[in-house]
Amino acid sequence: MIQLKRAYEKPSPSDGYRVLVERFWPRDLDEKHAKIDLWLKDVAPSEELRVAFGHDPSPQRWEEVERSYWQELQEKHKSIKLLRKKMREGTLTLVHAAHNPEHSGAAVLKRFLEQIGSEEHED
Repeated sequence: MIQLKRAYEKPSPSDGYRVLVERFWPRDLDEKHAKIDLWLKDVAPSEELRVAFGHDPSPQRWEEVERSYWQELQEKHKSIKLLRKKMREGTLTLVHAAHNPEHSGAAVLKRFLEQIGSEEHED
């Protein structure tokens, strides 16, 4: 199971394995209280994509960003393999700092991992 959680929300035992999926450490987040098991910077959207998005959640812009990010994720074999392993072991919580979780890299990453998992089971 994969779930999303904002970095500023209180960690919970039900979170399972907590992975921060941001390129930069969230502002004002205390490392000690964050209870992050792994900080996986390389699965976050590239700096170029982050700048291109510019926090503009318009549907056309978001579709373009999502498509581009999906392509970036297809090149992150080692990190995706690790996340899939953790997903199979139990609850995986993708921790993010986005104000709008529906339009976040973490949401795209979650869908990417879920789709790859369903495709893998079809074989």
